[in-house]
Amino acid sequence: MISKDRITEIFCSIDDFCLVFDPALQKRQLSTGKMTRKRKFTMSTSEIVTITVLFHLSGIRTFKHFYIHYVQSQLQNEFPNTVSFNRFIEVMQSNILPLTLYMKTCCLGECTGISFVDSTPIRACGNKRITQNKVFKGIATVGKSTMGWFYGFKLHIIVNDKGELLDFVITQANVDDRAPLKEENFLKKIFGRLYGDKGYLSKELAALLFDKGLHLVTGIRNNMKNVMMTMRHKILLRKRSVIEIINDQLKNIAQADHSRHRSFGNFITNLVASLIAYSFQEKKPSIKFETENTTQLSLFY
Repeated sequence: MISKDRITEIFCSIDDFCLVFDPALQKRQLSTGKMTRKRKFTMSTSEIVTITVLFHLSGIRTFKHFYIHYVQSQLQNEFPNTVSFNRFIEVMQSNILPLTLYMKTCCLGECTGISFVDSTPIRACGNKRITQNKVFKGIATVGKSTMGWFYGFKLHIIVNDKGELLDFVITQANVDDRAPLKEENFLKKIFGRLYGDKGYLSKELAALLFDKGLHLVTGIRNNMKNVMMTMRHKILLRKRSVIEIINDQLKNIAQADHSRHRSFGNFITNLVASLIAYSFQEKKPSIKFETENTTQLSLFY
């Protein structure tokens, strides 16, 4: 379970954000011209967001068991004014905006010049239940990954050599992996070298990113001619497995991928909360890459 000190640390970080977010949101809300009640909710936005994130750090597999048997029974001092489980599910989905903004503004790391990009499938349901699924009808699509066909979405992430998330994008399953890299917002804070697998191989994309000051480095396919590459790039391409480990932790530890969603809002809330939970991990997968100063001439940069 999560220590009380860790819960306090996470709550204070989220509460500091909400103290700025809530007044800013109220100033920008449009008025309908009608009198509305401004009744204060039993639980604060900070408490709702914190509980949502804590679930993905607890190791408990079902949210109902986590909320009833852990939050309401063992965390009464930390959260004294909890509501019923059904009511919390409703308000949890309504707080997707502060949850996402907190992830984008407070949980992303800083680019170090060495970045890795990859996509991973987020399944909405099993392949045998695609025709029966009504929750994601008209939203999810069928796509193909290295593990075969799937129905759902893709999570595209960029991480640095410290294992910190730099940015993320959620797309439909049939979207090409290279498509998000063509968007400026996805690579707005990325510089230096970006390492990807063979799925990102494209001369047009490499030229486009090079004009923006970003060097895309990928492997080559088996039927292609060999290309000259520095030893530094070869080593870092082998270290690209760090992003595969991060994807595995997001799915199996933070529970970013499961097929128990009952609404699209619940799906987005679960996915973003799992990314925040990963950012709070004390030990993240990382690589150590050190360069030595030498007087030898280098033929390739």
